[in-house]
Amino acid sequence: MPFDNHAVQMLCLPRGLQFRTQKHVLEPKFHPFLVTKEDGSRAHGFAYVFYEEVNSKQICTAMHTLQSVYLTEMSSSHAKAASGATPDKRDTRSLPRQFRLSAPKSPAALHFYDITKDQLYVTKCIALVGQHPYVNSAKKFLKGLYRFFIQCESGGVSLESHVYNLLYEVPAPPHGRCVAFSCFGKMQVCQCPTSQELPLFVYSLKEFFTVLNVESVVQLLTCVLLENQIILVSSDYYKLMLVAESICALMFPFVWQHVYVPILPASLHHFLDAPVPFIMGLQCSNDSRDTIQIPNEANLCLVDVDEGTVEVPEDLPQFPHKVDFIHELTQLLLKWEVPAGKLDRNLNEHHSQYKYRRRRKCSWSHDSDSGVSSTEGSISGSHSSITSLPPSSVASSTSPAQGPPSSSRSHHFDTLHLSPQLREITAIARKAGVYDGDDVDGVRRERENEMLEDLKLNNAVREVFLNRFVHMFCAYDHFVIQPNCHEMDMEQWLSCRESMQNFDKATFLSDQPEAHLPFLSRFIESQMFTTLVDNKILSNWGKHDTNLRVFDLRIRFLRYDDSLVRTPSYEPCTTIRETEQILEKRLSHIDYRAPAPQPMDPLAESCTQFNPGHFPLLDRIALNKEPHKSKKRSSHAWRRRERQERHLEHTGLSSDQRDRIMHDAKSKLQPKLADMSPAHMAQTNWNFVEQLLKECKTRTKRMLVEKMGSEAVELGHGEGSLVGVEENTLIASLCDLLERVWAHGLQSKQGKSALWSHLLNYQELEECNDSTKPVNPNFLSPVPQNSAPKISSMSPLSEILLSIKSGNISGLGSLASQLANNFDLSTMALETESAPASPTKSPSNTNSLRKKSLQERWPSDRSIERRSRQSESGVPTLRPLPISITFDMRNVLAMTEIKTHIGYARAWVRLSLEKKVLSKNLTTLLSDSELLRSLYKRYAFLRCDDEKEQFLSYLLSLNAVDYFCFTNTYTTTIVPYRVVIFPSRKLSGASTSANAWVSLGGTLGQTNNIAVPKGQVELVFQHKNLGLLTTLRIGHDNTGMSPKWMVEHVLVRNEVTGHTWKFPCGRWLGRGIDDGSLERILVGEIVPSHVTSDDLVESCRTPPRCRSPNMPGPRRSDLKLTVPEIQQHLGDSVNNLVKYFYKPEKERGSLTLLLCGDFGLVCCLEQVFSYGFKSTRFFGKNLYLWDYFERVQQHFEVILREDMEREQLTGIARDGRDHGLASMDEFVSLVSRINASSSHLGKDDKFQLFVCLAARAHLLPRILLPLQRSPVTSHMYDDSSFLRDPQLVRDLINVLSALNEFNIVLERSLTRGID
Repeated sequence: MPFDNHAVQMLCLPRGLQFRTQKHVLEPKFHPFLVTKEDGSRAHGFAYVFYEEVNSKQICTAMHTLQSVYLTEMSSSHAKAASGATPDKRDTRSLPRQFRLSAPKSPAALHFYDITKDQLYVTKCIALVGQHPYVNSAKKFLKGLYRFFIQCESGGVSLESHVYNLLYEVPAPPHGRCVAFSCFGKMQVCQCPTSQELPLFVYSLKEFFTVLNVESVVQLLTCVLLENQIILVSSDYYKLMLVAESICALMFPFVWQHVYVPILPASLHHFLDAPVPFIMGLQCSNDSRDTIQIPNEANLCLVDVDEGTVEVPEDLPQFPHKVDFIHELTQLLLKWEVPAGKLDRNLNEHHSQYKYRRRRKCSWSHDSDSGVSSTEGSISGSHSSITSLPPSSVASSTSPAQGPPSSSRSHHFDTLHLSPQLREITAIARKAGVYDGDDVDGVRRERENEMLEDLKLNNAVREVFLNRFVHMFCAYDHFVIQPNCHEMDMEQWLSCRESMQNFDKATFLSDQPEAHLPFLSRFIESQMFTTLVDNKILSNWGKHDTNLRVFDLRIRFLRYDDSLVRTPSYEPCTTIRETEQILEKRLSHIDYRAPAPQPMDPLAESCTQFNPGHFPLLDRIALNKEPHKSKKRSSHAWRRRERQERHLEHTGLSSDQRDRIMHDAKSKLQPKLADMSPAHMAQTNWNFVEQLLKECKTRTKRMLVEKMGSEAVELGHGEGSLVGVEENTLIASLCDLLERVWAHGLQSKQGKSALWSHLLNYQELEECNDSTKPVNPNFLSPVPQNSAPKISSMSPLSEILLSIKSGNISGLGSLASQLANNFDLSTMALETESAPASPTKSPSNTNSLRKKSLQERWPSDRSIERRSRQSESGVPTLRPLPISITFDMRNVLAMTEIKTHIGYARAWVRLSLEKKVLSKNLTTLLSDSELLRSLYKRYAFLRCDDEKEQFLSYLLSLNAVDYFCFTNTYTTTIVPYRVVIFPSRKLSGASTSANAWVSLGGTLGQTNNIAVPKGQVELVFQHKNLGLLTTLRIGHDNTGMSPKWMVEHVLVRNEVTGHTWKFPCGRWLGRGIDDGSLERILVGEIVPSHVTSDDLVESCRTPPRCRSPNMPGPRRSDLKLTVPEIQQHLGDSVNNLVKYFYKPEKERGSLTLLLCGDFGLVCCLEQVFSYGFKSTRFFGKNLYLWDYFERVQQHFEVILREDMEREQLTGIARDGRDHGLASMDEFVSLVSRINASSSHLGKDDKFQLFVCLAARAHLLPRILLPLQRSPVTSHMYDDSSFLRDPQLVRDLINVLSALNEFNIVLERSLTRGID
């Protein structure tokens, strides 16, 4: 095969030629590598590096000269650096102590080259490059080839014969087959998995998890999946390849799409500056790791393979189910007795007298930079030195992929197979009964079992990782936006690929647990996930990806075996044993045995001259000569022959018996008539219907119990399986169940979502049956003349206008009655009832349908729409939203972030569930029996009346709890909001001449100030989803002749979900009245769904019972609460806040409502501070609580100023804890900030804001004592007030101190302008 010679040279010797002396460890070393071609394909290479003696005197002289120059430069630089030091009196040489060649005991001198005493050696490499990653077989072949060269004598099988046999006579095993070949007296087995199994992987995951622990592997996997920059650092090239290849294999079915260089040659280190994701391996010794210069460390994952550490980016999200995943992997590795922690540095070192020892690297010797581990025995490059060593020194150690040697017998076994003379001696000894050959056979079987165990461990670990991806993306194909293959071919799709959106990301993320969103939201944007989706689309044109085929097959098995497709809990792997049996069966039977190497034709073969210590150049002519056709023909025929022989061997049948049995088996391939009988089919479908009904009952119960939370546990419904189950996951499971119900018994599949297809058909029928819409003449057939009476296609309203214009008023009475009977005034609403046309499967048609739905639902002006809807009496009204299937469908179609029919169906289900009309809408949908008969077969679930009624009743039970699954899921969708303001019915405050505005705040954001048209009290505006509304700011600029405005209530409705919030006010807006406020902060509550619009409007016509933020001064005397009642209210409000923080986060309500709502903390503290407050004045305006706070602020400022002056004069600081100086300082600063930033707020609103900010800063219990001691309190409060009674103040401090342990987070809508 063609390959890049330059790339192979760099990867065989990444650091170039290395020179050593006999004083170094001269052991051969093996490492694999990868060569990436221009088309993206990869060639697998294997290098065996050894040392040969340098006989050239010129090279030896040049090396000695270079060493001398280097030492001179180092000595001169050292002398300059140490010029100020005292010279050694005993020695005046210029060379420093560590560079003296005359000191034989110096450790550094052992690394120097003395041309008069030392022998120089240089690295040499033999390499094997191929298409298959058989690392172990390649290593044994190269090692055997090298040792055969060392020990072989002239005659017999040559080196070329062994190489020729591997190249031409050993075929690569096809899928599902096993091939054995002879490798220098040993039998090697290579196997290839089938197309339905995991791809071939030959590295040892046992060693991989010994190098890196489980948690580090999961962290590294997360970084790779998110396409960060990965740098692997190790002193061993083999470990770099091991980690890189292992992590790429474990992320199956995804494939790394960026730069992949597991071994980066030293001359290419500038590649680290590439601003793209990459995986690169750096060979680096321990001494030089601190000098590595790595850019872009913020987005970098650095893996120190030798130390077993992984440094990840700071913002790395957590892998889904990380804790459970690590636990499963840990248990699996413990079962296989894999040691935890990093790999011992001496694990692969041979235990001999030439054992490799780490030494401190000198600056020029590069002893630790050879780039390979000491995985082989100590073998010198000289033939004479080899023959003088004992047999144990020559023996091979076990490769890293095989683990440590089991016993010392393995070395003896290797030696016997390496030497022909010893093999003859062994045969003689066996005949004489002196030598037992069973010992050798036992060692061989032990090694074969060890290889099988490694393969089985690899299979188990890879199955666990694949199982995790299968469960994470079990429904990914539902969200793939498939193109219309009838209108677009593959070339057209590829040309516009970059401008198309092929995956419905918003809907996919809406189905995922909230804890997984940080990882999944980034991963679905990666190139590897995009490639998987592209391969899924390309499969429509017959271009199937092998990884995707296996992944989809596993997903189909999961859906078939487990009816609960979406499981919120962690699901361990259950396929290990099945795949393990397939592996064992394949390895137990060899499909083909390649012939052993034979001597080549003496006439065509050149005799190899064995120069001791120098590996010869192989004969190119002999190796490039292809075999005869007869050999090729025989090699191609082995599959069928071996398969037949194996089959006959297993069955014990003759050829005739086999043919007869195969003929009978083919005749039985036809389906049995009994299985196709109506009774059998009916029973099978009935069982499926019962299963769906039972699952629906289980799902709805789980959803109710999860939503009720602690209340369900008290009622006896608590189950261990419900712990930690998220609401979003259960709702996604309900959507899956509905899809399966609607997909059962279909006449013909119309799209990916059976439910949405049914809804579209229903919408189309409703549109056709709508008599109020004008008939489009383009869809009418022409009526022949004189064949029928002329029927006017004009609407009654158009005919009335035409009659008036023409002066013909005789028929106005009949036309008016026809108009009253047939014309539906509801079509004049803002949201038109006309349904869009049914979309097809084409994305372009879907987009046009969405645009049409947007135009029908909202006006063309997308900024703000304002409409005035007042009745004849002048009281604002709130027209109820239509409750219909088509209305919700139009709202869903208007969501631009949804791209697929599956996404539309799930959004419609979530919307109906949140509006508590899911059961009602589905009942209406299924009430059309004619449509059901046209879409579904008789045995379908939706046509089983009794089961259908039970199914709808189970869904009806979900109305018992409140879901906000639509609002909280689609956070970026555009939502129209309708605001209705109810001013006072008094003439003086019913309207204002000023420019009014409103601003909404919710759990997902807040709006800017939105202007209210003059003379109108209703407006509709569009904004990104605000979530659940909490606050509303309303105000004006106090301009015009009569700016004062009395507002009783404000209603805000989400025009999609129908949720309505009521914001009570009951206060004036304007200078010179009430507290002079131009802006109010209102806190609202959601209106229960059972309250009708008429009742809600009627309640808003009267002043509120509790005004916001608190009651004005003149009405404070209306409340005559006692001290115990006030204490009870305050205690209840604090207890509610404490319960809020102790509840699980998913069960918490609105913190703003607990602070500022009815009988919240602000209201109760207002009662505390108002009790005994001298607010009434005979002359001048009445005082407010904020007036008291401002006077206290002035008093505290005087105290703080005096304390500062005293400290400056005396230099002695006063203890602030005894007198509350720190609390006074915080109080003064907080009041000043509120006055400076909230000039338009009234005094009562400022008091509300102070309480919220002081509660957040834990200032409330600390400021009570300074307030009690202030003379302002005695001047403005009666003796019976809270602040003048020491016992009541202590009680207040004890109650409010309960909030100090909680972190109170205020909404931005409350603190706008302050923070």
